[in-house]
Amino acid sequence: MDSFLSDAREFVPILLQGVWLTILITVGSLVVSTALGLVWAMMRVSGVPALSFAAATFINVIRGIPIIVQLFYIYFVLPDFGVSLSAVQAGVLGLGLAYSAYQAENFRAAIEAIDRGQVEAAQTIGMGWGLTMRRVLLPQAFRTALPPFGNVMIMMLKDSSQASTITVAELALQGKLIASATFKNTSVFTLVALMYLSLSLPLILIVRHFEKRTARR
Repeated sequence: MDSFLSDAREFVPILLQGVWLTILITVGSLVVSTALGLVWAMMRVSGVPALSFAAATFINVIRGIPIIVQLFYIYFVLPDFGVSLSAVQAGVLGLGLAYSAYQAENFRAAIEAIDRGQVEAAQTIGMGWGLTMRRVLLPQAFRTALPPFGNVMIMMLKDSSQASTITVAELALQGKLIASATFKNTSVFTLVALMYLSLSLPLILIVRHFEKRTARR
């Protein structure tokens, strides 16, 4: 135990540098995935066959390719086409694109769960599709989508570790580098696990809170 505490005092400051990058990638990719997921969802429910087909095709393709392959493609292949991104930018974009497919399905399900009669009522008073979506559907859909949205946040936090494969020195990679240099695998990866847990637990509690609120409605 004394040895672990001594290792913790030595390694935690270094690991905290990785925590900052983990949070940065998680928040950045969450913003990207939410914005794109909302776009794909609205295309799916737009009633325009071409838009619905394009969005469905994109979602199926993205869900069928492992996140690590998407990260490799963005970081290593796009430069061949003149698009060079930093490792952090590629990590944010890659995770954001990957999770936008899952966000889109969450948003689509939330929108389609709303009573169709509300849409018809909005149309009878002269609301167009865009206004109906903005004033009637999206406010209700966001409340319904909050619990699965929280689960996506937790998964993105953990999957941010995959950015280490394109040299982003986030928490997992920092732990690996320290362990390789010191051979103190038990201490290092226990600290890494505890740090991930400390980041995840608040999100888990928030998700549970929203799930209870939704269940009472």
